[in-house]
Formats: sequence, C-alpha cells, structure tokens
Amino acid sequence: MDINKRLELIKRNTEEIIGEEELKEMLKAGEKLKHYIGFEISGKIHLGTGLMCMMKVKDFVDAGIDCSIFLADWHTWINDKLGGNPEIIKKVAVGYFKEGMKASLKCVGGNPEKLKFVLGSELYHNNDAYWTSFVEISKNISLARILRSITIMGRQEGEAVDFAKLIYPPMQVADIFIQGINFAHAGIDQRKAQVIARDVAMNLSFFPLLNKKGQQIKPIAFHHKLILGLGKPTKWPIKDKEEFKKLLSDLKMSKSKPNTCIFIHDSPEEIKKKIDGAFCPEKETEYNPLIDWAEKLIFPLKDKLEIKRTEKFGGNKVYHSIEDLKKDFSAGKLHPLDLKSAVAESLIKILEPAREHFSKGAPKKMLEELEKLIGKIK
Repeated sequence: MDINKRLELIKRNTEEIIGEEELKEMLKAGEKLKHYIGFEISGKIHLGTGLMCMMKVKDFVDAGIDCSIFLADWHTWINDKLGGNPEIIKKVAVGYFKEGMKASLKCVGGNPEKLKFVLGSELYHNNDAYWTSFVEISKNISLARILRSITIMGRQEGEAVDFAKLIYPPMQVADIFIQGINFAHAGIDQRKAQVIARDVAMNLSFFPLLNKKGQQIKPIAFHHKLILGLGKPTKWPIKDKEEFKKLLSDLKMSKSKPNTCIFIHDSPEEIKKKIDGAFCPEKETEYNPLIDWAEKLIFPLKDKLEIKRTEKFGGNKVYHSIEDLKKDFSAGKLHPLDLKSAVAESLIKILEPAREHFSKGAPKKMLEELEKLIGKIK
C-alpha cells in the first residue's frame, strides 16, 4: 500500500493528529508504527468505546500498523471503578472487556485475530524498567500540570482527589514509552495525557522512544472523535461551539447514564426504546445526538441512511451523505421520529455481530456476571 493510501486510512474520520508532519516522515522512512489505545475496565462497553474506537483501530490495521489494546486494570482501580476491587477488575478485563472489544471490531468489519491485548498488571509485574520510566516522567511534569490533567479520568479540574489519582497521568504516559509506542491513540478527552507524552519525550534518558536510526523522537498523538449521549443537555439552547466545548464532558456518551447510551450487546428492543426517548430537537443539526451518530457512525460504516415512512409523510428516502441529511432535517423535511427510527434500525444491524457474540457460551456468562456485579455495586 502506498504512503498516500496509508495516510488516508489513518486520517479519515479523525478529530486531531498531533505530529502529522512527523507521521508523514515516518511513513516515508518505512518506520514500523506501533499503536496502542488504553481503556479503563469500568463496566459495559457502549458505542463510544466499542464502535468509535474500533472503527479507527480497523483503519490502522488496514494501514499496516501494529495495533494493541491496553487493558488498564491499575488505572481502573485508582479511579475507583467496579467497586475498586483489583481482582474483580482484572477478571472483567481479561474476560468480558476483551471479548467486547473483539465483538466491537467484528461490528465494524475488522478481524479480531489481528488484535493484541496487554494487561496493565502483567506489564508492571516485576518490571523495574516501567517504574524507572514512571519516575523519570514524573520528574519532568509539574504538580500543577498533573492537577490540570485529572480531567482524563473524568474528574473536574480542581476537584479534591486522593493522592493515588495524581499518579494516574504519569502512569498513562509511562505506558506509552515502556511499550515503545510511537502511535498513541485515544479519544479527544485523553488529549492532556498525550500532550504530556510528547512534551517529555525528548527529556527522557532511561527509556526514550527511538526511530530505526536510533534518533530520539516524540510519539504521534492520535485522537478520535467522541459521540454524544442521548440525553438533553443540562443547558439548552447551546449558544455556540465554545459553550458546547465546555459542556462536552457532560454531553458525551457515558455508561454511568445507561438510558442515554447504547451498549454493544443491547437488544433491538432496548435500542429502539432508548432512541425513542432521545433528545432530538426539530430542525437542530449542530447539537443533536441522532445527527451526531449518523455522521460519526452510520455513514462511515454503512455509507447511507434509509428513511422508511408512508407516502403521506414524504415516502421512503435514502441519504448518502451527512450534508444532505442535515439540509433536509434543518429545513423540516425530515421529522425527528423518522430520523430516530432510521438510526435505530441502522444500529440494530451494525451491532448484530456483538449481540450474537454475547448470546451464548463463555461471553454470555461473562456479561451476566458483569451485570450482577454492577447491580451489587449500585
């Protein structure tokens, strides 16, 4: 595959690439690109984690990049998820979560056999090199910057936190360097950690990142887009994009709001029910979760959105671009109920491989055990 085609696959449907010119040089030089994306093991997998992330992982695999999924069990423990029990977190990580990411890759047309999984606790065990890297990275970050960076954990800047949470950002950065990652991937909400990795890269002497010529380099920071949850914003209407950015952490899809997110193994009935109750203001295209999902998920995966309705209300119509969909919706030519129905049907089809994956055998048991655990924690 030529460089332009690889770059096209890497860049499409992205939010940001920090170091794009460096990436181009690496591709020209024939550098082996080593990717990673890390996940807290915090519960059931929703569309934002499963489909948005794995769509890009598939693109990277197709572009010849060595991809790995980091199962961040220590980070999950630090961030008090799944009851803060390390043994339970580890079990869910290598069981349900691993199976869920494989199923998600199937949904976007990828091959799960091409994925590599790395468990945090296994990487750290008896690994003096990791902790040396962690300390050196920590020596290159100010306390003030660490305090600003706790937003990567879903915490608010200035929020009172226990000390363990302050080691979370440098640990996340050390994960990159100790694995020799030159292509660090995350959602845009993890941007602060990725930027730290680039900022400290040239100051490291113990385990720096090197190219094949032995030169010290920075990791490329790649960020995919986030998708909106189905709930109504706490503040509405939203005045402009700056206000939207401030509200994004509350608006993005979150498993802590199960009625406003779709899990990859939700039944067709559950998907329809959640989308039927979604916030979808008439003629609104900028801050509308259904338009957002159509743009970021359905068109990239299916290339079209089919509207089914009676002749009385305009008849059936197939949209082949988000621009045409937005044009009709903003003009009132497409009703919110018809949009909801179309998005629900599309997602039901897209998620069929995940439902099948968790319908029997060990994966089914893993999901049932996780649901019981979540019930006890609540």
